[in-house]
Amino acid sequence: MLYFDSISLRRGHKLLFRDASMTVQSGHKVGITGANGCGKTSLFALVQGKIEEDAGSFRIEKNNTIAHVEQETPALPTPAIEYTMQGDAELTRLQQQLEQAEHADDGIRAAELHERLAAIDGYSAHARAARLLHGLGFAVGSETRPVASFSGGWRMRLNLAHALMCRSDLLLLDEPTNHLDLEAVVWLEKWIQNYRGALLLISHDRDFLDHCVNRIAHIEHEQINLYTGNYSDFERLRAEKLALQQASFEKQQKQVAHMTSFINRFKAKATKASQAQSRIKALERMQMIAPAHVDSPFSFNFKHPGLIPNPLLRLNKAAAGYGDTTILHDLSFSLLPGERIGLLGPNGEGKSTLIKLMAGALLPQTGNRDEAKELAIGYFAQHQLEQLHGELSPLQHLMMLNENLSEKEARQFLGGFDFRGDMALAPVAPFSGGEKARLVLAMIVYQQPNLLLLDEPTNHLDMEMRHALSLALQSFEGAMVLVSHDRHLLRTVCDSLMLVSAGSVAPFKGDLDEYAAWLLQQRSAGDEKKTNTDRPSGKEIRRQKSEQRKALQPLRNKVKKLEKELESLHAKKTMLDTQLADPSLYANPSSDNIKSLSIDQRQTEQALQQCEEAWLTASEELEDAGSI
Repeated sequence: MLYFDSISLRRGHKLLFRDASMTVQSGHKVGITGANGCGKTSLFALVQGKIEEDAGSFRIEKNNTIAHVEQETPALPTPAIEYTMQGDAELTRLQQQLEQAEHADDGIRAAELHERLAAIDGYSAHARAARLLHGLGFAVGSETRPVASFSGGWRMRLNLAHALMCRSDLLLLDEPTNHLDLEAVVWLEKWIQNYRGALLLISHDRDFLDHCVNRIAHIEHEQINLYTGNYSDFERLRAEKLALQQASFEKQQKQVAHMTSFINRFKAKATKASQAQSRIKALERMQMIAPAHVDSPFSFNFKHPGLIPNPLLRLNKAAAGYGDTTILHDLSFSLLPGERIGLLGPNGEGKSTLIKLMAGALLPQTGNRDEAKELAIGYFAQHQLEQLHGELSPLQHLMMLNENLSEKEARQFLGGFDFRGDMALAPVAPFSGGEKARLVLAMIVYQQPNLLLLDEPTNHLDMEMRHALSLALQSFEGAMVLVSHDRHLLRTVCDSLMLVSAGSVAPFKGDLDEYAAWLLQQRSAGDEKKTNTDRPSGKEIRRQKSEQRKALQPLRNKVKKLEKELESLHAKKTMLDTQLADPSLYANPSSDNIKSLSIDQRQTEQALQQCEEAWLTASEELEDAGSI
């Protein structure tokens, strides 16, 4: 199906990989892994025909249908289910032709089209699209809402449903779980397992890769190495390969000794609870895969936070929400030293709201939030990436935290987060989302908090940085509350789980596998209840929606403003790309026009990336507030 024969690929002056050869056949499900910037997305662009190889030969069999997830969704008036069905291009074409034939009263042509629709299972397409939307978390009844009425994160789910609707031979998925809750991730895993075509999947979620792929194409050192098996198999095989190198082996032994010591200490305290045993198994597995990460560019840890008060924070009959809308009710619990809590619950139930309440970023509507005098919070949330000063460098950001910090000490610390050389001195404005997330984490680590509140800290991080973060969190001696759809991170750093659901927060006694089963059970029960339970009166619904709209209007305005800016930047980029693709421009290579257009293109791409990240963050905030 796909044939890569000694290909080399560049982006600008940077060589991504060279002499890469591999074949992808139907049924092959290939995970594309490697550090950010190594060429994973460029490989997708090559397969889609957006760019060409610089050397070698790439070939794809004719008449293969490729499905991929669009990165943007215009504010369409089209109903969600109709937009999803449009992902099947042949179905859409046949329906249009059938309408024309019936309008022309052409019975023979109409019969032919009906026969073809039956052959492609077109008459069940509406039900198939509804199942896709339901599986990805859309509520029953929401499929008739226009696309424009959904917030950014839910539009990304619509794009995913649109791609899955396509009866494709090859499916390209680039970080499909970024906007999904755990329930939707579990559903998507099952869908992919039943998919009969070939799959190329970019993901930094190792559990998701383990459940979805049977091959790993790993990009490193300007090469693509193909491994048979899932991500765990790849880690083991790569670990065996690296362990043969003496220098790497010595570093590996230190890491394994550290992890063994941690596991032994944890075992001494562990009960027989399923969650505790699940974590022990996960840590033991991490010990086995440690050698696969001996050449990681990241090396950092949390220093002892000093005084850790008991309790650090107490909520007493607290309620939290936005405006007049209350999301969480009657919260009463204390955070104690050494607690490591993973928050579970579907999107929109209030996990981020609870984190904001504990961080002090959101005041309780009723009740009290009492913090210890010595409390030092390290709070990570996606909006903090926006709060970085674009004109300042990582070095300047760190030195703002401590005016007595020397440049040498700051550089040494930042090196553990792979901010080295000129990168430590460069303005952060053009940094990628992953680089900005690393800088925010570096600043949190430097401040030695005694309470960590982490809301989806791994969204932009590559596999190596996720691994380094999990190692650092294991040795953190304060308390921690974590929201993440990365099950591997939850398993390896959390001792207990709490469920945020139906406006309340309560301990969850099972492990993550039991939680996944609970989610599916709750969804089935919820669907049945929705069909049998009396709904509120129309007047009450209108009143609630009116109040919610007023409270959320500033966020809505921000999202709309960013959407307009995105459209403008995309139009400008398209114009510049067209101009730079014109052969006549290069008739005079010394022309200043080429340089001017290239600079303008680069600046536009940087502005577009920043605007996209700001739009995603604002959309997620709107989503957390209940606008879905």
